Amino acid sequence: MRARSFVLLFLMLCSLSLLIGARQISWTQLWSFSGDAWLTLTASRLPRLAALVLSGIGLSVCGVILQHIVRNKFVEPATSGGLDAAKLGILIALTLAPGSGTAGKLLFALLFCFGASLIFIAIVRRIRFKNTVLVPVIGLMYGGVLSAIAEFYAYHHQILQSMQGWMLGDFSKIVQGNYEIIYLILPIVLVTYLYAHRFTVLGMGEGMATSLGLNYSTTVALGLILVATTVSLTVITIGAIPFIGLVIPNLVALRYGDNLARTLPIVALGGACLLLACDILGRLIIYPFEVPIGLTAGGVGGLLFLFLIFWRNQ
Repeated sequence: MRARSFVLLFLMLCSLSLLIGARQISWTQLWSFSGDAWLTLTASRLPRLAALVLSGIGLSVCGVILQHIVRNKFVEPATSGGLDAAKLGILIALTLAPGSGTAGKLLFALLFCFGASLIFIAIVRRIRFKNTVLVPVIGLMYGGVLSAIAEFYAYHHQILQSMQGWMLGDFSKIVQGNYEIIYLILPIVLVTYLYAHRFTVLGMGEGMATSLGLNYSTTVALGLILVATTVSLTVITIGAIPFIGLVIPNLVALRYGDNLARTLPIVALGGACLLLACDILGRLIIYPFEVPIGLTAGGVGGLLFLFLIFWRNQ
């Protein structure tokens, strides 16, 4: 698919996202810039669209960074324990620093996600897998342990109900005034693009990257910080959304290769398109109600994940 086709698909999905909802919008009323239609558009539909696009871009970029660091195409925050670690960090923030607000939860989630990613990388390096599919399997098991710890912690401190908001992504709660922190993904994507060549070299392995003059440890640390920040922002704002960062980088790499300086804009746009499509699907299945994005993204992404496994093992 050409870049122009991607842009047209993206614009079409954005238009559909603005049109679909429990409350019907009469577009003729929008010209008055007042009334219920204008309020619905500015307070709900446009913030939701912005959160969808930024989350899709951020998660897909996260996936491609992790895949180059670990050198495995089946790794992303959901298959490396990152999402579960971020949830655990938020829960601990709720008990240790309940008055810290969003900034405190973001800091705790970031630190836990970063630490969990370091541990996962250490595990992968310690155990040399002959089959690349075993790496995400280990990551899913690792994430399951972190999730169990989080649930036990929440149960012990009687905040299990608070945990439900971060267990499953849901865009229905996105309204003007409680989502703006997601815009921090924009500078993260910009930094990723500026370091795209270095992340590409990173994917060649430590020996090759060092011989080419790359500061391997510093670049890995930067990549993990960018991933941890993006994951924390999306979990705090929307909740856990799996597989977006796994399937889009793989599909783009199959068609365009692994040079991030060239493919990163396509990866970002593809992630936004996939998340928009999953959200539209969830809003239409049981209209006028909606299925949380965590379920639709998990279902669609899981099917694409299986396709990629079979494709690469043929």
